[in-house]
Amino acid sequence: MVFPLVPLYLTGVLGASAYVVGIVEGAAETTASLLKVVSGYWSDKIRRRKPFVLFGYTFSALSKPLMAFATFWPFVLGVRVLDRIGKGLRDAPRDAIVADDVDQSIRGKAYGFQRSLDGLGSILGAVLAVILLPILGYTKIFLFAFLPGILAIVTIFFIKEKRREAVTSTVNTDGSQTSEKKIPRVSLKMLPNNLKLFIFVSAIFALGNFGYAFMMLKAKALGISDHYTILLYVLYFGVYTLFTIPAGILSDKFGRKPLLIIGYIFFILTSIGLIFVNNFIWLMVLFGLYGVFFAMTDGNQRAFIIDMCPKDLKATALGTFQTAIGVTALPGGFIAGILWDKMGSSATFIYGGVLTAIAIGLLLLVKKQK
Repeated sequence: MVFPLVPLYLTGVLGASAYVVGIVEGAAETTASLLKVVSGYWSDKIRRRKPFVLFGYTFSALSKPLMAFATFWPFVLGVRVLDRIGKGLRDAPRDAIVADDVDQSIRGKAYGFQRSLDGLGSILGAVLAVILLPILGYTKIFLFAFLPGILAIVTIFFIKEKRREAVTSTVNTDGSQTSEKKIPRVSLKMLPNNLKLFIFVSAIFALGNFGYAFMMLKAKALGISDHYTILLYVLYFGVYTLFTIPAGILSDKFGRKPLLIIGYIFFILTSIGLIFVNNFIWLMVLFGLYGVFFAMTDGNQRAFIIDMCPKDLKATALGTFQTAIGVTALPGGFIAGILWDKMGSSATFIYGGVLTAIAIGLLLLVKKQK
């Protein structure tokens, strides 16, 4: 409910510019990402996932209603940062739970399923926002968002996490074997070079990924109402939710890398389309195309990371990947906003397309996992 309203609230109610939208979204995602590598590292270190997930969702649920008290954009920035702190604590351990509990042969499908449910929540939230906005207004919707947050927290208590103990066997001089607990060695230096290259590629792409916020600003610039702009957001997440499981299945069958390259190409096509679009119908097509791109890359990136990382470093690898992406979100949002304000919206979309083309070239250097 909250996410599609933030850029509209900033520009329409508080009078902020595209530059401010870029700063708010970039700073929020960067804050979250700085914590992901830390939470992932400690999750692997203590071999627990659920406490991080529980605390992270609780922190986010408590922070969202504070948006109702925002009267100037720095306050919105502060609330978004608080919300993303919760995301930073939970994401890597949560994604590691998926990796811990499924076989490699269906890893892409599993991440697709998890991401599709995330997308379903976004769709339902956006639909509620469309229905409730004319009735309640922005402030009361921000307060109402506390309720689904509490439901998420309650659901976490039903998750049964397997306690993973690292055990090593020692052969004694008499030929017998003894087993003892072994504290796993967790270090970023243990991540393979091929994995580090893929993380670098993902960071380059993230630097140019302007995201749905700037697509919604494009809709506003074309004179489309807030109501229909939110419906475009619903369309985007609807397409994403529909395609993310099939995309995961395809990655299990044909490999992660081909699907990621195709997804990046779809993003370039979306960027080109946004430069020339001038009506609502073509905007619908582009929001749908962006949803297909996101479905082909979001879960598959996570599965690709797990394919390449050591088994005791799943959360660490995921956290490092998510941190690298998020750290580029702030400069990426800043650049996208400045280009929009100073040179027009086309400059923002050209910038995104060029960096994506560079990312595709670098992705070709990443070796496929056997």
